[in-house]
Amino acid sequence: MAPPEGIKYKENSVHLVLFPSYDESLIDKALEERMDIAQKISSMILGLRRKVSIKVRQPLARIMVPVPDKYFRDKFEAVKDLILAEVNVKEAEYIDDTSSVLVKKIKPNFKTLGPRYGKLMKEISGLISALTAKEIASFENTGKHQVNIKGEQIVLTTEDVEIISEDIPGWQVANEGKLTVALDITVSDDLRYEGIARELVNRIQNIRKEKGFDVTDKITVLIEDHDFLREAILRHASYIGSQTLATAVSLSKSLSGDNLNEVDINEVVVKVSVARNS
Repeated sequence: MAPPEGIKYKENSVHLVLFPSYDESLIDKALEERMDIAQKISSMILGLRRKVSIKVRQPLARIMVPVPDKYFRDKFEAVKDLILAEVNVKEAEYIDDTSSVLVKKIKPNFKTLGPRYGKLMKEISGLISALTAKEIASFENTGKHQVNIKGEQIVLTTEDVEIISEDIPGWQVANEGKLTVALDITVSDDLRYEGIARELVNRIQNIRKEKGFDVTDKITVLIEDHDFLREAILRHASYIGSQTLATAVSLSKSLSGDNLNEVDINEVVVKVSVARNS
């Protein structure tokens, strides 16, 4: 493309032009910190979902997030809706970082400590194991902890230890640096029905694509009446319709015709009829 009339450039191609110098004053450090929290927490929660084989389309009730310092809650609150939408969780609860709800354990990292303090490892290991919950929280927040062994002052860093949170019954817990998140993995009936509805939306959308429907085409959906699906469809028919442009989403005890498709919903195979409205 030729440059605008009256403008001349020294270079023959944009690929030969140096990147412009950035204006450091325009960098929003607070925004970067908030997005870093959003990315890490989201990744941790998705990892916990994979660990217990719960698909992202299955809604979950809540997460618990310890607040390590007075600024963290404001930063998290700014990206909370983004995180919850990304990981398909309903609510986030804040707890004090020293709360007894999350039990943290600490143990020495012999790979980093051994080469530096080989002769003192027994004493260091004992002191690390004896740290209280409050001391562990302080260690995480400050990134260091000082101990005195035989008159020698030793400063430990978080690289010298491994801090882990024990799973709570019905929850999964993950740590990354100062960040900790606990995920409620209990799937209530209400959540299960919503998850089934989301799975149905996915399958119907796939059928629309396979049939070559336009994105604006209205459809009618009939779903084989099955004990596994019935309550989910009765509760969420309007949601399924709104997401798939279906003017009607109904159950049918017997389906026939050319528009039948078999779909697998959580290992239950059912027949679905998807027809374009005339």
